[in-house]
Amino acid sequence: MREFVYLRAASVAEAVAMASDDGPARYLAGGTNLVDLLREEVERPARVVDISGLPLSAVEDLPGGGLRLGALAGNTQVAADARVRRRYPVLARAILAGASPQLRNRATVGGNLLQRTRCRYFYDTGAACNKRTPGAGCDALEGFNRAHAVLGASPSCVAVHPSDMCVALAVLDATVNLTGPEGERSVPFTGFHVLPGLTPQVETVLRDGELVTSVDLPPAPPGHGTYAKVRDRAGFAFALVSTALLLHVEDGRIVFARVALGGVAHKPWRARAAEDLLEGATADAASFERAASLALADARPLRHNGFKPILAARLVRRTLTELAAITP
Repeated sequence: MREFVYLRAASVAEAVAMASDDGPARYLAGGTNLVDLLREEVERPARVVDISGLPLSAVEDLPGGGLRLGALAGNTQVAADARVRRRYPVLARAILAGASPQLRNRATVGGNLLQRTRCRYFYDTGAACNKRTPGAGCDALEGFNRAHAVLGASPSCVAVHPSDMCVALAVLDATVNLTGPEGERSVPFTGFHVLPGLTPQVETVLRDGELVTSVDLPPAPPGHGTYAKVRDRAGFAFALVSTALLLHVEDGRIVFARVALGGVAHKPWRARAAEDLLEGATADAASFERAASLALADARPLRHNGFKPILAARLVRRTLTELAAITP
C-alpha cells in the first residue's frame, strides 16, 4: 500500500474542503471497497478523508411520504428499517441479496453508489485496463469476460457495476443529494452513473470534491416490487444477472411498471422500452415475454457471456409472472 495523508473530517464542509485540496483524494466511510483498492494499489489517492464520524446516518421521513437515506446509513440498518421493508420491499430485498452480514454491517448507502467494478482486469495492475489507466486498452475484450457487460458497453470498457442496492434505487427513481465546493445539488439516480464511452475512468457525475450526503426515495410506488438475482453460488456472490421490478395491475391490466437490470451493464440499467410496453398491456404471459425480450433487445454479448441476455430475459419474465400472481 502506498503512503497517503489520512484526515478525519468533523463536518461536511470540512470534509469537502479537505477533499478539494491539490491532488487526488478519496472519502472513506465503511471501507469495504476502498480499503481493498488501496491495498491492491488500484486506487492511489494523495489523501483519504475519513467521513465515518459525520452525522449522515439517519433514515428520515420526507414530506409527502418519501424517505431520506443518509449516506452513512448502514446497509443492515436500511434493510431492517420497518419503513423500508413496508414501503420499499424491493430495496430491502436487494440489500439482503448482497455480500455477507458482516460486510452489510460495515457498508453504507453512499459507498454502495460508489462501488467500483469487480472486473479481474481492473484489479490486476499487470493487465491493460482503461478504467484504471486511461489509454492502456482493455484486456477483458478478448479475455475471460463471462461476468461482463452485454448492454451499454464500449470498445474501451466492458465492466459491470457490482451493486445490488443500486439496481433497486434505479427502479425506484431515487434522487442523490450532493455537497461540493460549489454548494449543494441533487441529481436523478438514473443519471448519477454514466456509461463508459471513451472515458471509462469517469463512472459518475460527481465533481471534484463532491460528497454524497443522502439519497431520497419518492413516495412508495403502487402495487408490488421485488428483487431477483442469479449468481454462481447461493450466497456472498455478485450477480451474473439481476432484476428489480415494480408492477401494479388493476382488472387484469398493467397500470404501472418499472424494470431495472443488474449485472449486465456499466451502470444499473433501466429497461424503459419494456416499461412502456408493459403499461397498458394485459398482465399475461405474452406481455411478459415481449417485455423481457425488449429489455434485452440491444444486448451485445462477448465471447464468454452469450448466455447473459437469455438468462436475464428469463429472469425478468419469471419475476413479472410472480409479481402479477400476487397483485389483486
